[in-house]
Amino acid sequence: MESIELKKIVAEMLKEGSSLDEVQKALDVEHGEKMTFFDLKMLVSELDVDWSDQEEDEPESETVEAEAVVEKKPLGTVVEISKLTRPGIALSGSVNFSSGATADWVLDQSGRLAFEKSEGKPTEKDLQEFQEQLKAKISGG
Repeated sequence: MESIELKKIVAEMLKEGSSLDEVQKALDVEHGEKMTFFDLKMLVSELDVDWSDQEEDEPESETVEAEAVVEKKPLGTVVEISKLTRPGIALSGSVNFSSGATADWVLDQSGRLAFEKSEGKPTEKDLQEFQEQLKAKISGG
């Protein structure tokens, strides 16, 4: 798919209120375009979109905040492996946990796994799902 066409689809979905996670899944499922979360964020930063007409309402209570977190929650933990190789790092990528937490992850050449740039705190179930998905992706499953 051409870059211009891809940008139009992404901009349209974002204007309709889709989250980046929803856009990422739709690109894969509906358009056969696999894209890491990082690559999608970079593409969005290149868009010439006027976001001023989209107002974010301030939550009035903790209940509203909790509902907002639930709405942003992915259907399941989504693990992406970066195509870029960093010095001293065997593999790296990003993860969107089903609880709504996100992080970048790195696996060094000694096999140690670490999270970077995390937002939110993943649950124990999130971490189990992450490990299962990462193992499946690494083994080609």
